[in-house]
Amino acid sequence: MKIIVILAFSMVLSVMNSTMFNVALPALRREFELSSSQVSWVVTGYIIIYAIGSVTYGKLADRYRLKNLLTFGLIVFAAGSALGFLSNGYAMVVAGRILQSAGASVIPAASMVIPIRYVDTSQRGRALGITSSGMALGTALGPIVGGLVTSFADWRYLFAISLLSLATIPFFRKYLNRDQIQATPMDGVGGVLLACSVTLLLLAITNTSVLLGLLTMVLAATFIWHSKRKQGKAPFIDLAMFANRNYTLTLMIACLVLVFNLCVPYLIPQLLSSVNGMSSFQIGLVMFPGALVAAIFGIIGGRLADRQGNAFLLGIAFTLQLVTYGLLSLFTGSSYVVIMVLLVLGNTGLTFAQVGIANMVSRTLSGSQVGVGMGMYMMLSFICGAVGTTVLGLLLDQGYSSWAPNAVLGMPQGSVFSLIFLVFAVWIGVVFAGGFSLLRRGENQK
Repeated sequence: MKIIVILAFSMVLSVMNSTMFNVALPALRREFELSSSQVSWVVTGYIIIYAIGSVTYGKLADRYRLKNLLTFGLIVFAAGSALGFLSNGYAMVVAGRILQSAGASVIPAASMVIPIRYVDTSQRGRALGITSSGMALGTALGPIVGGLVTSFADWRYLFAISLLSLATIPFFRKYLNRDQIQATPMDGVGGVLLACSVTLLLLAITNTSVLLGLLTMVLAATFIWHSKRKQGKAPFIDLAMFANRNYTLTLMIACLVLVFNLCVPYLIPQLLSSVNGMSSFQIGLVMFPGALVAAIFGIIGGRLADRQGNAFLLGIAFTLQLVTYGLLSLFTGSSYVVIMVLLVLGNTGLTFAQVGIANMVSRTLSGSQVGVGMGMYMMLSFICGAVGTTVLGLLLDQGYSSWAPNAVLGMPQGSVFSLIFLVFAVWIGVVFAGGFSLLRRGENQK
C-alpha cells in the first residue's frame, strides 16, 4: 500500500492545482487588464487538457511502463509550474497552465490503473478509497491555499507549490516494477481526433455555442468511423469495449452521479459569496471541514466496499447525498454553520460514490482494456462536471424563484440556489431508484 499513499499525495497536489487558481482569477484580471472571459482560460484550458490527458495516459499505460509515464508527466508538470512562476505576461501564464495540465493528468490516469495492477481485488476498494481521499483533500485545500497565497504573497507562488510533485518521482520508480505492457502500434490519428472532439465539446459547453456543438458532432462521427475502420488494428479506443454490458451500464450511471464532482465545489462558493457575503478565504474555511471528513471517510468507504460490496457503499452514498441536497434546499440562506455541517454529509456521500463506482468500473475490465477503459471513465467524469457547471451558471442567471422550497417557507434569500438543490435531490433520488438496482444486479452477476 506504500505506492497508494504516494499516489494519494500526488493526487492532492494535482487536484489542488486545479482548484486553488480559482481564487487568483481576480488578481490575474487586474494585473493583466483582462475580461472575465479571457481570464477564465486559466481554468478552462487546464480542464480541457486534463480531460484529454486522463484518457491518453490511460491508453499509453497499456504500451509503456507506468513509472516512465509518471516520470515524464511529473517533469512536464514541474516545467509548467516553473514557466508559470517566471511568467511576465498572460500568454506565459496560460502556457504554464497548459503544460501543468499536460503533465498532471497522468495522476488521475495512474490513480485508476495502479490499484488494478498492484492491489489484490479484495483490497482494491481500500486503495481506491485512499486515492479518492487524496482527491477530496486536494479539493478542500485548494481554495484555502489559494486564498492564503494571494492574500499574503504574489499569485505566482501558486505555481511554485506544484514543484513538490518532483519529490514523488523516486518513489514511483522504486515501487512500480510489475507492469504488463504490450508493444501494440499507436493510433495517432484516432488520438488526435478524440482530443479535438473533447476540446470542441468542452468549448461548446463552456461557451454554450451551437456551432461548436455541431462541429463536435462532426468530429465525433469521424472518430467513430475511423475507429471502426481500424477495428482489429489497435484503434486508439477499441469500440468493442462498449459491447461489455456491465462496463457500459456502469459508465452511464457514473456519468449521472459524477456530474456533481464539479457542481458542488462550484455552487457552494457562489452561494456563500452572494448570499452569506463571505470572502474567498472564509469560503475555503467553511468548505474545509466537509472535505477533510470526506477524505478520512474515503478510506473507510474503501474498506466497506471490500467487505460489504460496492452496492452497499453506493446505497450509503446516495442516501447521504439525497439528505444533504434536500436539507440544503430547505435551509438555503441560513447560517453558514448549517451549510458547513451539511457539507460534511454531502462530501462524504460524493466520495463514497466515487470509490464505489470506480471500483465497479474496474471490475468490468481486464487485460488491455484496463488503461484506456479507466481513462475513459475519468475523462467522462470531467466532461459531465463541465456540463453541470455550465447548466448551473445559466440557472444562477435566472435569479429569484417563488417555487424554491426556502421561498415557500418564507426565506426567499438565495431562492435560485434552493431550487437547484431541490433539483439535485430529485436527480440523485431518480438515479438511486433506477441505477442502484442495476448496479447491484451487475455486481451479483460478476
